[in-house]
Amino acid sequence: MSRIVYVNGDYLPEEEARVSIFDRGFLMADGVYEVTSVLGGKLVDFDGHTRRLARSLGELEMAAPVSDDELLEIHRELIARNGVEDGMVYLQVTRGNPGDRDFAFPDKSVTPTLVLFTQSKPGLADSPQAKTGAKVISVPDIRWGRRDIKTVQLLYPSMAKMMAKKAEVDDAWFVEDGFVTEGSSNNVYIVKGGRIITRPLSEEILHGITRAAVIRLAAEAQMEVEERLFTVEEAQAADEAFFTSASAFVMPVVEIDGAAIGEGKPGPVAARLREIYLDEMRKAAV
Repeated sequence: MSRIVYVNGDYLPEEEARVSIFDRGFLMADGVYEVTSVLGGKLVDFDGHTRRLARSLGELEMAAPVSDDELLEIHRELIARNGVEDGMVYLQVTRGNPGDRDFAFPDKSVTPTLVLFTQSKPGLADSPQAKTGAKVISVPDIRWGRRDIKTVQLLYPSMAKMMAKKAEVDDAWFVEDGFVTEGSSNNVYIVKGGRIITRPLSEEILHGITRAAVIRLAAEAQMEVEERLFTVEEAQAADEAFFTSASAFVMPVVEIDGAAIGEGKPGPVAARLREIYLDEMRKAAV
């Protein structure tokens, strides 16, 4: 059976889905997106994703195409139609099709484009990598300055993923002015002396939905969290490291630039946070 996708009000087989060649998402990367995980057929931290979507749209002066309630209904309909038990729902909003190519934003009469699709990932929460840990390399961070807006400008993160693949590791961490910013598609952390250290929120990193939940849950579990910059050298000398994202949840990191972190295997802090996060998110899923 063909996957059913959503395009501007219609549910369609993916082969029939169409977006104009003049859509600004295609021509200008003038769009934003969100990815919400699905566990047990339910959406994880959906409210967090809709709040960030609204912020991204506001920062780009882009209109929301539908209400939050309508978005929830669309997500649930796609999950049901595609029989997704574990996986993700991808959502993208662009400034739409003004009828031709122009650098200037079109006027408000142009309707935003809204597309969504599902990705089925059976056993999403049971990734073998959570047991072995990820290996990463560091690469220069040369992205644009507004990384807090979740735009579809993902060429350099894609290039970083390929750099990691060529180095035969799992991911890349970005470094700017000597300090780690974030991973190619995740927020990053180190653990030293029981203290969790992560870069504070700013325009330089994405305001991760999983990040916010993990920091809250860590505090509730009486874990100390320190928001400050850290270097690659600090990460290599840390007791543990991990990253968070909507699809990886909490993922331990055991090596950076060829140097083992801690004992070179997943540590207890990351393991506990992953356990707490998955337990709490399953309870709160909608």
